Amino acid sequence: MALKLGELLLKAQLVNQQQLNKALEEQKTTGGKLGEILQRLGFVTEDDIIECLSHQFGVPSINLRHFEIDPNVAKIIPVDLARKYNVIPVNKTGATLTLAMTDPTNIFAMDEITFMTGYRVEPVVASEEAIRERIDRNFGSSRELELKKVMEDLTTVDEAALELLEEDEEVDVSKLAEESQEAPVVRLVNIMLTDAIKRGASDIHVEPYEKSFRVRYRVDGLLREVMTPPQRLQPAITSRIKVLSKMDIAEKRLPQDGRIRLKAKIEGRMRELDFRVSVLPTVHGEKVVLRLLDKENLRLDMTKLGFEKSSLKKFEDNILKPYGMVLVTGPTGSGKTNTLYSALQRVNVPETNIITAEDPVEFQLPGVNQVQMKDAIGLNFAAALRSFLRQDPNIILVGEIRDFETAEIAIKAALTGHLVLSTLHTNDAPSTISRLMNMGIEPFLVATSVNVIAAQRLIRRVCQSCKEEIDTPIQALLSVGFQESEAHNLKLVKGRGCEKCGNTGYKGRLGLFEVMDITEDMRELILSGASAVELRRKAIEEGMITLRQSGLQKIREGLTSIDEVVRETVL
Repeated sequence: MALKLGELLLKAQLVNQQQLNKALEEQKTTGGKLGEILQRLGFVTEDDIIECLSHQFGVPSINLRHFEIDPNVAKIIPVDLARKYNVIPVNKTGATLTLAMTDPTNIFAMDEITFMTGYRVEPVVASEEAIRERIDRNFGSSRELELKKVMEDLTTVDEAALELLEEDEEVDVSKLAEESQEAPVVRLVNIMLTDAIKRGASDIHVEPYEKSFRVRYRVDGLLREVMTPPQRLQPAITSRIKVLSKMDIAEKRLPQDGRIRLKAKIEGRMRELDFRVSVLPTVHGEKVVLRLLDKENLRLDMTKLGFEKSSLKKFEDNILKPYGMVLVTGPTGSGKTNTLYSALQRVNVPETNIITAEDPVEFQLPGVNQVQMKDAIGLNFAAALRSFLRQDPNIILVGEIRDFETAEIAIKAALTGHLVLSTLHTNDAPSTISRLMNMGIEPFLVATSVNVIAAQRLIRRVCQSCKEEIDTPIQALLSVGFQESEAHNLKLVKGRGCEKCGNTGYKGRLGLFEVMDITEDMRELILSGASAVELRRKAIEEGMITLRQSGLQKIREGLTSIDEVVRETVL
């Protein structure tokens, strides 16, 4: 079919020989479909291919992206048959079944469907990708079907062997260990871990409730329910995860932390999986959260994080200074660690001694001395910082400033010739100054030690595969902060929803940044005890781009939507 399609497009003069050869060459490397490759390279559109096939075979064409299919009609044929021939029923009139196909000359497919359903088949032409997308939408993706099969297998597990222990019963460790090794449970946990990577999840939540048990993934910052295993299997699944993360499976009353490091073949290549695991006892059992530490998603190029040009210049100028403090602020999960790692990568040269104190060490950076905090033995941020100063450092990274003691030592280090990078949990850049003072740090120490403060948020990026322009009321644009002169000509985009983005309209995330440079005027304000509001006003006067303004710029560039910016920022 691939060569035939190429010849048809060549004959119709929709592509030339050079373009076809390039697509065929790429097909040899990637193994994809020729039609999809030609579209990706920009040589033809989906409509071109459908029209060409329709003309060649003498049958009508249909663009499935603009056609709603009745779910009952789609399921007239079983999913395995739909996938086998890449076909889907689109309409039923009397005894006639209209069937969308990529190859309407496939007599075997039509005969088999006629035999199975009793309907007379009438073919129409549609693109392979559109048919596959509709099969997934109506029947569930092949991955979801595999999960369903595992669920069916799990129901055959002996219920008696997986009975939940009563609170006053003793825990039988050998029984728990045995349950966690049963084939369906092992397979389900394996699928859970690998499927999270494929979906681009950052966290997996395994949650027991009184009458249910569910698994959710956090994808692009939002949680989505992906499966509900039988509730009686909760102890076995939890035990399996605890075995993998080297926890005590007999201890069910106290929180535990662990780590899972695996190698798995995903989408044809070996990937290293690294999960940080946290187990928390709840009234209905142990809740497990696995944080995926994916090295492939770690971006160390500061120009690709989402900084505006002026904000990036301010930030870079300050991390290249020989001493002082650089603070990155924002809530949990806002990408602070990624920004700090990117900053370290920027200043990481053989002549520099870099030491970090982290809890935990999420990614290992070559050329950087990273220290894992262990509160149980007294190795906290403050203790680590004291020892760092005897290690002849140039640059020190403190994972988080949580208390007065850590803040005091970090500031003293910044004042004695070291560059100190750290994080704080504050809503915006100006309020960070107030937070340090509330910890007990004197204003003159804050004013003289801090170089720059960057506040950040992560917002979802509109899916580039299905984005389309939308009309937005002028009033809505004005209410989020756009000027009236600009609002009349502004074109906004929204994701329609496709297979690549899980029909959400969003795929991936990008950062919003608010970078406040501590200039001489700002230092004077800090020394005089100015409030966060006054500091903010002064910073904006000096050209600071706020989080909301950063979001508006992303909307102008067609990267995100108003909903995302409003969800994460305030005027």
